[in-house]
Parts: sequence; C-alpha cells; structure tokens
Amino acid sequence: MPPKSIHKPEYQTLLEMLAEIRSKAGLKQAELAALLDRSQSYVSDVERGGRRLDLLQLREYCIACNQDLVTFVKRFEKAVGGAQGAGKRSSR
Repeated sequence: MPPKSIHKPEYQTLLEMLAEIRSKAGLKQAELAALLDRSQSYVSDVERGGRRLDLLQLREYCIACNQDLVTFVKRFEKAVGGAQGAGKRSSR
C-alpha cells in the first residue's frame, strides 16, 4: 500500500510553501486567519499539516496572501520535480 500523501516529501514542500507565501505577504498567522474569517489555530493547523485544504480553501489562502493559485501550483510543481505521474493514464 502506498504511503498517504501527508507522509510524502511533496506534502512537506506544500506546507513550507504555504507558510512562505503568508510570510512574503507580510502576514502573521492571526492576520491571515482574520482575512480568511478563521481562527489563528486554523492557519497553524494548515501550516503544520494537521488540517488539509481542499482546492477552494487553497485558492482562498492564496488570494489572501496576494498569490495567484495557478502561479502557486506551477511553483509547487517545479519544486517537486514537475508533474510526476502525469501521463500515466490507463488506456481503454
């Protein structure tokens, strides 16, 4: 059985990037939380990996940090070595 995504190195990269965009936006966790209408512990949980984000939540996080979602994902893909596994589609 393959490891859960939260145990993969790529997930740690994602968490580091989330904290980085917040920091580069000049925001403390509490300030980002206020922009997201969430608690500071929510942001902390996200950045520690204790809470996962769906795509819409990731988009909101990026917007609050003045980061375009597409740009963020492109940076993530570059950081983890590109689209590994892209093109591995089953043929029917």
